[in-house]
Amino acid sequence: MEICMNIRQSEVWLVNFFPKIGSEISKERPAIVVSHDEIGRLPLKIIVSVTDWKPNYAHYPWMVRVKDNLENGLSKISAIDCFQVKNVANQRFVKKLGSINDDILKIVHSTVAKTLNPAYVLKL
Repeated sequence: MEICMNIRQSEVWLVNFFPKIGSEISKERPAIVVSHDEIGRLPLKIIVSVTDWKPNYAHYPWMVRVKDNLENGLSKISAIDCFQVKNVANQRFVKKLGSINDDILKIVHSTVAKTLNPAYVLKL
């Protein structure tokens, strides 16, 4: 049975990542939808995971620091892990928490591109 959900780019969702394999992220945790709303015909979305911010992440160019606020629905300062890019089925989306603004989304898109090749630079 297919679940019909309206999941949009820039939204922050609680996503069920279980079961995991190897070093993949696991459990339920926030993630940000980065795929464009008009791309793809299957009930899948491209997401990046969100984890707790740790001071040493400031040295990792693939981690984007984001403050918690009412708009994004996060409960603490967090790290958007642009190396943990996944294509996930709509059934893994548990609950919408909020959304990030366009400025943060552009930084995330640029950072994801740089994880593919550090020479990539997106015009913001």
